[in-house]
Amino acid sequence: MYSSQRNYSQFQNEDDDDEHGEDYASDATEGHDDEDEIYEGEYQGVPAHSDGKSRDGQVSMGQPVSDSLRERKELEQERLAEEEELAQQYELIMQECGHGRFQWQLFFVLGMALMSDGVEVFVVGFVLPSAETDMCVPNSGAGWLGSIVYLGMMVGAFFWGGLSDKVGRKQCLLISMSVNGFFSFLSSFVQGYSMFLFCRMLSGFGIGAAVPIVFPYFAEFLSREKRGEHLSWLCMFWMIGGIYASAMAWLIIPHYGWSFSMGSAYQFHSWRVFVVVCALPCMCAVVALTFMTESPRFFLEMGKHDEAWMVLKQVHDTNMRARGEPEKVFTVSTILSLPQYDFSLGIYCFLYIIFSLQIWLTFMKCFQYPVKDNTIKLAIVWFTLSFGYYGLSVWFPDVIHHLQSDEYASRVKIHNDERLEDFTFNFTLENQIHTNGVFINDRFISMKMKSVTFIDSTFQNCYFDDVSTVGSLFKNCTFIEAFFYNTDIDDSKLVGSRVINSSFHHNKTGCQMTFDDDYSAYWVYFVNFLGTLAVLPGNIVSALLMDKIGRLSMLGGSMVLSGISCFFLWFGTSESMMIFMLCLYNGLSISAWNSLDVVTAELYSTDRRCTGFGFCNALCKLAAVLGNLIFGSLVGITKAIPILLASAVLVGGGLVGLRLPDTRGNVLM
Repeated sequence: MYSSQRNYSQFQNEDDDDEHGEDYASDATEGHDDEDEIYEGEYQGVPAHSDGKSRDGQVSMGQPVSDSLRERKELEQERLAEEEELAQQYELIMQECGHGRFQWQLFFVLGMALMSDGVEVFVVGFVLPSAETDMCVPNSGAGWLGSIVYLGMMVGAFFWGGLSDKVGRKQCLLISMSVNGFFSFLSSFVQGYSMFLFCRMLSGFGIGAAVPIVFPYFAEFLSREKRGEHLSWLCMFWMIGGIYASAMAWLIIPHYGWSFSMGSAYQFHSWRVFVVVCALPCMCAVVALTFMTESPRFFLEMGKHDEAWMVLKQVHDTNMRARGEPEKVFTVSTILSLPQYDFSLGIYCFLYIIFSLQIWLTFMKCFQYPVKDNTIKLAIVWFTLSFGYYGLSVWFPDVIHHLQSDEYASRVKIHNDERLEDFTFNFTLENQIHTNGVFINDRFISMKMKSVTFIDSTFQNCYFDDVSTVGSLFKNCTFIEAFFYNTDIDDSKLVGSRVINSSFHHNKTGCQMTFDDDYSAYWVYFVNFLGTLAVLPGNIVSALLMDKIGRLSMLGGSMVLSGISCFFLWFGTSESMMIFMLCLYNGLSISAWNSLDVVTAELYSTDRRCTGFGFCNALCKLAAVLGNLIFGSLVGITKAIPILLASAVLVGGGLVGLRLPDTRGNVLM
């Protein structure tokens, strides 16, 4: 039993009356009676057993246990019993360590890493239009950026999740976040689209580790009664990342004057500044992680009992000093430990784990008894929730943009059979169509054309100087003795047109960014900002009720309500109504995400926790890619299919989630 003095006597060797070295003695025990044979709080190492033999199923140095001595089933049962015993002991230790300053420090550090994941997801959508325009990406290559980043995140989630179960949570998270920060920063400077895709893919590969490692890492420092609530609070940092990315995009990207160039070969526009700013949370997380400790639960799983004891003592002493009780003694003297191979993060061991299929073997454990059924159910819930969420997330903005485009097109000005001679255009032309016009000796100087189309028009002896065009075309037009200087008018904009005795000088190279103070850009970022901010009430409610109503009730209820709310999209005939529905959907679905993160971290044992989480998160990213492709292709075609599809997968996934085991009262295995 766990004695009132918080001493784990049942794990101590009854014959262990020898003197103990001072190397592992707690500093808090100084001044105790020197006649005591064992100081309270002095670390006694790995517990031995009363029969003087090592436990069956464990391997002592020079004494391997042969399978012939016991049946395999008995060995597995004893191993499971030891894991349960260790889980119960670890829970009692975490209760003694308390919840205080140490956990809050780790909370904010891991929060920065999770915030980086949220930023990465939003950066893709915000940068995509500007990057593809700036780099002259043809329509055939458009859209690859979003898919390639999610592909990198999918592979990264599986790889880093499996690796962290072998070499440690902190080390893998630190390396992966460094990869993300480096390639995010580098991507803001590369000029070619292929190289930009490569950098963003590796950036996604690095940030793929955030979700599969952050939640298990933090969960292993929490006691049972604190775990659900504080893991839910941690989820808020993903929302903060989305708000940060939306706000920075709103403030930076439309300001195209925030740029510089080195000739025509190197252009650094405002969207690149935005990419640099979005890499800052990741860099801060990397710096802060260097001061954190490895998970003591992972140390125990790897058989590193000494390291685990030192970390637990640090947690205890940090929290006690913050409470004003520095004299309180950490009374744990012995900790049960499961013998494992020592996978310290040396370069040879690192490569051995990767190339010896250790990650794959750990992954296969997720499909063995007793977690096989739970893994399948979790995979279904992760896939359906992600498919519906990311699918509608891309569908909502596209529908709003489609409504805006229809309204914009309805306000077009049409000019027929106009004739202008000796006129100077030195102002912006926007949203106009000129048909059968005749322009003679006219001057187009220092002007901009946005969404302007000239059809069957004639330009004779006209002078074009410093002209920029966006979304503008000259269809079946005729240019006679025209002079073009420092313009971006080229063959791609002269559709079916004839050019007679005309000359082009110093044409603008590269693709031209859109104009300053672009209202549509501001509007897109503002809509995403509102949609992200709308999850705040859901985050607060889920954190406060996670341990009261249970993870499964919140998971299933949130997904079913989100599916039902999709039917209200039938009434979304205006921008304001669609924005309201976006906020409502995000607010309802966030509770499902939070509870799913908690359940996934609690269902798996320590030796496969990050691997299982990584597998589920990889499916999440795969579903995001499929959702973007399927829902994006239906914009402007029909509302029925997206609504019915989203409702079906969300309700179905919610019903499957209700079949998962309730982990609210379980200790962390």
